[in-house]
Amino acid sequence: MPSDPVECRSDYAYIGYPVAFFWRDKRLEVTQILSETRVSSGYSFRILNREVGFFELFYDLSTDVWTVQQS
Repeated sequence: MPSDPVECRSDYAYIGYPVAFFWRDKRLEVTQILSETRVSSGYSFRILNREVGFFELFYDLSTDVWTVQQS
């Protein structure tokens, strides 16, 4: 697995939006972004992957680290 578990596309903002992520050593594409929330510590995306289901992708601004959780 690559060092960054989330791949993003950034048109104008630093973080942009997720387009793919790694889960259990498999690359999965983001089918749909259901919600995006900006909190003081970073950004949270609730997304859907057509094959596996729903996930929460969180980017922590202070550590520059993504976390991926199935929801």
